[in-house]
Amino acid sequence: MSDDILLRVKDLKKHFPIKKGLFSRVVGQVKAVDGVSFELRRGEVLGLVGESGCGKTTTGRVILRLIEATGGEVWYEDQDVLKLDKRAMRAMRRKMQIVFQDPYSSLNPRLTVGSMIEEALTIHRLASGQKAKDRVAELLTLVGLAPHHARRYPHEFSGGQRQRIGVARALAVDPQLIIADEPVSALDVSIQAQILNLLKDLKQRLGLTYVFVAHDLAVVEHISDRVAVMYLGRIVELADASDLFASPRHPYTQALLSAIPVADPDARPTRVVMDPRSFDRRAPLREAAPGHWTAV
Repeated sequence: MSDDILLRVKDLKKHFPIKKGLFSRVVGQVKAVDGVSFELRRGEVLGLVGESGCGKTTTGRVILRLIEATGGEVWYEDQDVLKLDKRAMRAMRRKMQIVFQDPYSSLNPRLTVGSMIEEALTIHRLASGQKAKDRVAELLTLVGLAPHHARRYPHEFSGGQRQRIGVARALAVDPQLIIADEPVSALDVSIQAQILNLLKDLKQRLGLTYVFVAHDLAVVEHISDRVAVMYLGRIVELADASDLFASPRHPYTQALLSAIPVADPDARPTRVVMDPRSFDRRAPLREAAPGHWTAV
């Protein structure tokens, strides 16, 4: 693998069985992720977009092995993540972390903020005692909170503050890759911008690499270097963000972009209605232009 490539996903699949009847007989399967492939360069933000149910969140969780894959490969540098044993996977989790979508349910209400962040430091044997408390204070300051917030419980914070805590928890083990799973979708619009700017600032300061999962195309355009569009478990278009938004080539991408609200009340945007019969859903990605891949 090239030194510039941090993550390589190849033909990744995750199929969920459909069960029926008293004895839970398997009668079929849902192909949530069905042959996803992409490469992620160091320091890059890859936006993974699509409508609800397209498989983007499942893709992120399979990469981290929060859900086990049905097939395919996930290479982090020179290691196939899907083949690591339990001990090696624990070490790998220091390099790859996740920021969850819902800041209300992703934090343990029984633990103080400091205890939650210290837990990660203890598990990975990075710090203990006063050194751990100093590290917690440093992390809270880094994400725009105060050190004394370590003594509080999650219910004492707003949604935006809770998401900052989630980011601090992810950063505790000094990861290189963060999968941000719709990190702003549960927040007010005014708070979304603050969290996005925080993530961009941390990327620059810490040299982070992101897979940014979202369904809001305006958010993705703001933060991403490249964008991968998912439809029914597959990537149907992959290109630099500016290129994809300026000249979408796949009918599904064109329909998505046409649905973005326009600020001008006098404008009459043209809505594109996608006909699923107009393209082959199983078509492989091909390079339609330099760096612009599409499945048509």
